[in-house]
Amino acid sequence: MPNVIEIQDLAAPALDVYARLTGPQLRHRAGQFVAESPKVIARALDAGCRPVSFLMERRHLTGDAAPLLARCPGTPVYTADREVLAALTGYTLTRGVLCAMERPVPADAAALCCTARRVAVLENIVDTTNLGAIFRSAAALHVDAVLLSPSCCDPLGRRSLRVSMGTVFQVPWAVLPGWPEEGLALLKQQGFVTAALALRENSRSIDDPLLRRADKLALVLGTEGDGLADRTIAACDETVLIPMSHGVDSLNVAAAAAVAFWETRPRPAQEVRYD
Repeated sequence: MPNVIEIQDLAAPALDVYARLTGPQLRHRAGQFVAESPKVIARALDAGCRPVSFLMERRHLTGDAAPLLARCPGTPVYTADREVLAALTGYTLTRGVLCAMERPVPADAAALCCTARRVAVLENIVDTTNLGAIFRSAAALHVDAVLLSPSCCDPLGRRSLRVSMGTVFQVPWAVLPGWPEEGLALLKQQGFVTAALALRENSRSIDDPLLRRADKLALVLGTEGDGLADRTIAACDETVLIPMSHGVDSLNVAAAAAVAFWETRPRPAQEVRYD
C-alpha cells in the first residue's frame, strides 16, 4: 500500500525539495533531483535511481501513477488538489506527478570511453532545454555516451529531464575533468578522433567520408550563441560544419547535434559511401 500523506502545511520541511530548494541546493545540499511525469520517473526507476518521495495530484494515486507506486512501496506520497500543488511549486504540474530521487553515483568519463564508438562532447551548454534535446537525440541516433564540460548545466535538472523524455537515464554521461586540455587528451588516449563543430574556412563537411570511417569519433559541440572556444577548436583533430542554404549561417546546437549524430553514426561497411 502506498504511504499517502495529505498536504496540510505547505511549509512542511519534507516539501522543500519541491518548493524551496534551488537547483544547486537540491543537487549539492540534498543530493537529490526531481523527475516529472510518469514516463520520466519510470525510466529513472529502470536505471536504478532510488525514490525519496512523490508529489502528485490526488487523482493520479489510482491513475497514471499507480504502477509507479506499486514499484515503490512505503515511499511517502504527498498529495493534494492541482491548485494546492501549483501554490506549493509555483507552476502547474505538466503530468501531475513529481518524484524526488537520490542522485546516482557519478560515472567515470574514462570508463565510458572504453566501450564507446560515438560520443557527444558538450562545452558550456547552459540551456536546460537544449541539453535535454541533445540527450534525446543521442539516445535515438546511436550515440554511446555524452560527456560534459564542468560548466554545462545539470542533466538531472527538472526541465532537462522532461525535455529528454528520461533518456538522460538511458545514455551514459559523465563530466570531463580539466576542460578542454585534459578532457580532450583523455579522448585521444582512448583512440577517438575529436571533431569540433565550428564555422571555419578549413572545416570539413559533416558528410565527409573520413568521419564516417572513424572507428571512434567524438563530436564536440559548443555553447549557445558563441559556439566552441578557440582553444577547444585548436586542440581538436578536425573542424566540421553542416552545409547550409538560404543564407542561414548555423543551427541551434540541439538541432546541429541531431544532424551530426545521424550523419556520423556507425554503419556496416556496405552502407558507408566513399564518394
